[in-house]
Amino acid sequence: MFPGLKRDLVAYYDFEHPTPGNAAREQDQGRSGTDIDLVNGGASMRVPDGAHRGSRSSLQTRQVNPALAGNDDWKAGVYSETGVPTLNAFNGAKGTTIMGWFKMTGSNPGLNSNTPAPDDRYNAVGLAGVLTGTSQGHDVRALLEVINVSGELRVVALGRRVDGGRSQTFAASEPWQSVLPLDEWVFLAATFDFDEGTMALYKNGRPLDGFYTLSDDPWGVSGPPEPDLTSATDPRGIKIGGSFPQNTREQNPCDCRLDSLMFLDRSVTGKEVFQQYRWATRHRP
Repeated sequence: MFPGLKRDLVAYYDFEHPTPGNAAREQDQGRSGTDIDLVNGGASMRVPDGAHRGSRSSLQTRQVNPALAGNDDWKAGVYSETGVPTLNAFNGAKGTTIMGWFKMTGSNPGLNSNTPAPDDRYNAVGLAGVLTGTSQGHDVRALLEVINVSGELRVVALGRRVDGGRSQTFAASEPWQSVLPLDEWVFLAATFDFDEGTMALYKNGRPLDGFYTLSDDPWGVSGPPEPDLTSATDPRGIKIGGSFPQNTREQNPCDCRLDSLMFLDRSVTGKEVFQQYRWATRHRP
């Protein structure tokens, strides 16, 4: 990790640190100690495919039986109906950043296992996100994903400042398959400034051109009081490679690999995103 960002690093997963005594859990290398579950696939989800020169392995997520209604998709995360106290840094937060490496390994979006139509597909592909304080396992405070925007799939940053409130989406203008080509590692970052009401996306350290899907003030940041913070609730968890980390439903699974996932309690600058990318690609472990 780039040294200048370590103090802001709430949670970090490199998928090289199984929890002692339970290889189906991954140890948090950030300051919060928020270990996560490797759901449905357990230790088999760690694969020898590091995204950058300092990495040896990554996490594989995927659908297992896409033609069957169920919740056996491989994903990762943590969930608690009363909130996850170790994620308190995102309680009343002014900003958030999600960064990590992603590699599409199959057909996305996946077949919708919640509908009877054999060729119906989900309208989104979940990458990584922080849940709201009232989330059922799907609603997020901050999220990186691929989702349908006005009839076209796009890579987006999606944020919600107030629990149960409206979300805002910043969508990349570039076609999603160009941002995330099949079988190619890509470093993505999404920043969320809840006080200013702004978001940004980056690919391999460079900003992605994009647009907001709503033109009004969905986060309610105009006017007093200041600063504008997220709800004063601990997030109910983290979701990776799909939704519902408590494994009650299959939703928006990602047939992909993920590595070096970082969740920070600040909206970092574009320069810092680039510094992290260069650190990962040039630093010797």
